[in-house]
Amino acid sequence: MQTNFLNPSLAQFKKWARLDDVKIRQEEGIFLAEGFKVVDELLKSDWQVKALLVIPEKIKFWEKLALPRGRNIPVYQLKRSQWEKIGQDREPEGIMALVAMKTEPDFSSWMKNTNGNILILHEINNPLNLGALVRSAQWFGFDGIILSSNSVDYTNPKAVRASMGNIFHLTIIPDIDLKAALPEIKKSFFLIGSDVHEGLLPHPITKKVALLLGNESHGLPENILRMADEKWNIPGSGKADSLSLPQAAAIMMYECTKNECPPLAGDQGGGRKCSSDH
Repeated sequence: MQTNFLNPSLAQFKKWARLDDVKIRQEEGIFLAEGFKVVDELLKSDWQVKALLVIPEKIKFWEKLALPRGRNIPVYQLKRSQWEKIGQDREPEGIMALVAMKTEPDFSSWMKNTNGNILILHEINNPLNLGALVRSAQWFGFDGIILSSNSVDYTNPKAVRASMGNIFHLTIIPDIDLKAALPEIKKSFFLIGSDVHEGLLPHPITKKVALLLGNESHGLPENILRMADEKWNIPGSGKADSLSLPQAAAIMMYECTKNECPPLAGDQGGGRKCSSDH
């Protein structure tokens, strides 16, 4: 990436420094995305990049970034002291993007037109967990994520960084009242709820799946969990209290994407059916 660097005005920098506040992000309609991999994935997507911010002496980390043809993106240079006020990394790579927020799609229309699995998250309040969940959802080919009301904002800088740029390749619909929305979701998806106490072992599903997960501390409330078509539980044999939410989610998402159920021990006929084939 070769370009002429601009110097931000004091007013510009003050605005960028306030983008750690969700209210400011929503008012301004912009958020920050930091790191080479994150910005690289952003530039491959259809999200609008308002500007790139760089530390010139860190050029070895970001010089291979390819700016899309036909997109005139201004590039501003920052001092290390300025970067420390807005960046996430203790030892930065020196590349960050200012991203314009997208208008979320209509929930009902999106639900009807989605062909793959989806992830539903209830009151996830840890941005690092959310970023990890987004990354796993993209890896396992999920089409999108529905975030309940009272969840962390997915444009939180820590969530964006932890997603490694995968938020730019998934549809994410925030602030959904799950109690009202789940009956509609169940018209198109087989709804699986995660339960830390009981449930079936995760297993392959032959239908479109909506995988429903609660936050790491409290799990899913009973009035939400009982709406599931099936409950899953991951048993453990070690001394740890539990798996982390991203670990448990990755196991369940992997099972959701298998095409066939594995045969039972001693089953030579290969005729086993998944429990959801009904």
